[in-house]
Amino acid sequence: MNNADNRLQRVVIVGGGAGGLELATRLGNQLGARKKAEITLIDARMTHIWKPLLHKVAAGSLNSYSDELNYVAQANWNHFYFQPGKMSHLDRQQQLITLEATHAANGQELLPERTLPYDILVIAVGSHSNDFGTPGVKEHCLTLNSREQAEQIHTQFISAYLKAQGADDLAEQMNIAIVGAGATGIELAAELHYAAKVMTHYGMNSIKPENVIITLIEGGDRVLPALPLRISKGVQAQLDKLKIHTLKSHIVKNVSEKGLETNQGKFVKANLKVWAAGIQAPDFLGQLGELETNRINQLVVKPTLQTTQDDNIFAIGDCASCTLINKKNETYTVPPRAQVAHQQANLVARSIINRLQGKSLETFVYRDYGSLISLSSHTAIGNLMGNLTGNVMLEGFLAKMLYISLYRLHQVALHGKWRTTLIIIKDLLERTTRPRMKLH
Repeated sequence: MNNADNRLQRVVIVGGGAGGLELATRLGNQLGARKKAEITLIDARMTHIWKPLLHKVAAGSLNSYSDELNYVAQANWNHFYFQPGKMSHLDRQQQLITLEATHAANGQELLPERTLPYDILVIAVGSHSNDFGTPGVKEHCLTLNSREQAEQIHTQFISAYLKAQGADDLAEQMNIAIVGAGATGIELAAELHYAAKVMTHYGMNSIKPENVIITLIEGGDRVLPALPLRISKGVQAQLDKLKIHTLKSHIVKNVSEKGLETNQGKFVKANLKVWAAGIQAPDFLGQLGELETNRINQLVVKPTLQTTQDDNIFAIGDCASCTLINKKNETYTVPPRAQVAHQQANLVARSIINRLQGKSLETFVYRDYGSLISLSSHTAIGNLMGNLTGNVMLEGFLAKMLYISLYRLHQVALHGKWRTTLIIIKDLLERTTRPRMKLH
């Protein structure tokens, strides 16, 4: 439906993560290509990489430059517009968003501060780890929220090997501490464990795999506290097998250059420290157009995924707090997971199409299809949930293939089946011409 002046409705999506980019692609093909709406995607970066892959980038087992997707190219292929920028302000009365000025690495201004009008706004800016105000985290810990941060971890990991290579003592030891034994922390620990073995294979044997000491620190009483107990037990058994240390019921109270101190008086020595605990939405959401937020800056949304203060503004993914009622008539908050962002993007796409046609909006129904945890090349563990399968525990090759398929499904949403098939063939061919991990 167009305005009285026959102007196309302007749909602006802020955030090019999994949910935002899938939404822009779908609306571009269904509305933009048919000149039924003008779709614009905003992101501070120029390229997209699927966030669940960042642990592989950090360990070097994935070359981010090969697997990243350029927003400009994706927009051109799928009939939407892309604008680089970071949202800083919202004027709900005038229906305008403000984008910060964009600068080059040398400080030169590339794009000035500017405003962008919208009729429908979708905020999909994701989340980052939450340091809970712990002293020393910002100064001494790396995080895993973006490709740049993942590459920082990889650079420190490789630098430690290069430095040890020139040392006289070949019994060098690397101490790695990862705070948070959720999916991100565990997958990173397993990937770094595998990377230590690969480094020896390529002759970087100044640090033996057994001298790479990896410690996971978790405030809860078990690893993967948000997932079913039997998955937690299965993953714990594999971590023990890999000799990855786990400190449970330990809360980090201070971080220094030499290591981390917990509330139980334990000091964990570490020269590589990664904070992967908790989530928090970006700070600017807390002061955005007087929209309702919770204590971790997430935008509170209704079951239609519209914000509680403005029906023209939707929020999806990790930056949204959505409370639903289950079959037992109990309220619960939808978890911050990739499958949630995917399902919410699909719903909002249908809702925007329905709205432009004058139809009513659907409400969000979260379908939990289970969880899968990858332990690098070693194994994968998880459960598969559905009407046909029930709740089935998986481990080993089948679980690993299903884990890989999650990324392929994301690629299908962005590229379609034919192009995704070509990408898979390309990836298989490149395995014979590339080292098993990035060595620089």
